Amino acid sequence: MKVLVLNCGSSSIKYQFFDTDTKTALAKGLVDRIGMAGAVLSHQRYDGDKIKIAGEILDHQIAIEYVLGVMLSKNHGVIDDKKDIEAVGHRVVHGGETFSDSVLITEEVVNVLTENIELAPLHNPPNIKGIQACQRILPDTPQCGVFDTAFHSHMPPKAYLYGIPFELYKKHKIRRYGFHGASHLFVSHRAAEMTGKKIEDLKIITAHLGNGCSMAAVDKGISVDTSMGFTPLEGLLMGTRSGDLDPSLILYIMSKEGLTVGEAGTLLNKHSGLIGISGESSDMREVLAAVKDKQKRSEYAFEIFCYRIKKYVGSYAAAMGGLDVLVFTGGIGENAVEVRENVCSNMKFLGIELDEFKNQNNEEIISKDNSKVKVFRIATNEELVIALDTARIVSEMNK
Repeated sequence: MKVLVLNCGSSSIKYQFFDTDTKTALAKGLVDRIGMAGAVLSHQRYDGDKIKIAGEILDHQIAIEYVLGVMLSKNHGVIDDKKDIEAVGHRVVHGGETFSDSVLITEEVVNVLTENIELAPLHNPPNIKGIQACQRILPDTPQCGVFDTAFHSHMPPKAYLYGIPFELYKKHKIRRYGFHGASHLFVSHRAAEMTGKKIEDLKIITAHLGNGCSMAAVDKGISVDTSMGFTPLEGLLMGTRSGDLDPSLILYIMSKEGLTVGEAGTLLNKHSGLIGISGESSDMREVLAAVKDKQKRSEYAFEIFCYRIKKYVGSYAAAMGGLDVLVFTGGIGENAVEVRENVCSNMKFLGIELDEFKNQNNEEIISKDNSKVKVFRIATNEELVIALDTARIVSEMNK
């Protein structure tokens, strides 16, 4: 099946066009600066052909029309007709407690996504815009929503409930939801394949490390705990997000600095994490460069980043009663040799023994041959997960 995968942000759309039978991307690209001056579409075909198109791209519908235009292009396209797109799969950040699996998009589904906007105010609105644009442009093409939260929807209450009055959970659905679900799903299954064992026989910890970071404890193929919580703010130190902190801390800061709720949210989400501590950058590459220059604040940022990951590895191994596989993925997880080395240092007691040579060379298996815990560096592919789930749902619908 030919599936167009869309990841719609507030001012951008990432896309890939898949042949799910061969699991290959026929084309991919990015529409950036939607609604702003200097909007541009960057498109790449499977054979390496590339093109950039600048234009007045005022909204998501126009952006998707640009995408279809280049996909239909004689010189740079991959389809002859819009009907060649057999389905559209959307990355949707928040499905709340309603959706525990990917779904066929209906009016009822869109209504639920709208109700969940307060749970993901930055993400669900552009996700909905992308869906509605496709409904207008491709009215006869089935669409599916694949949720970041779905993979974590089977966590037990002991993992997802917070220590607040239970009535607040029932009234406002305040609980741990978790995110990056498609990534954790993909790399945990890929790791199982690489071990040659069934995922049902493995205890796996996955670390998705990018500008946003999260970890998951995957026991027998099920996410039983994850570091992000009610929002993507909880858990690990991230590029601009604080991660775990004392809840009273923000009340104290708001009082001392005279911050509004919105300003406090901006402080924790946009000005904290690596950028807040280092004062240099939210980009780990630039933080590492500053570490090499012996800049103390960047050293603190790097050490805290790795220390948080190490603590979660230990706690998730304890929660699952053991550990067979540790996976690093995401931009930092796949490329930052120093992070993987720091996290895995002094972890022999847990069965983790990193192979320095393999790690330096960014190999897929970076643990020693005799390491009890296999350590992997796996490139994630969330878009393929979305494409395959979409193809599955549409195929079942057509039976």
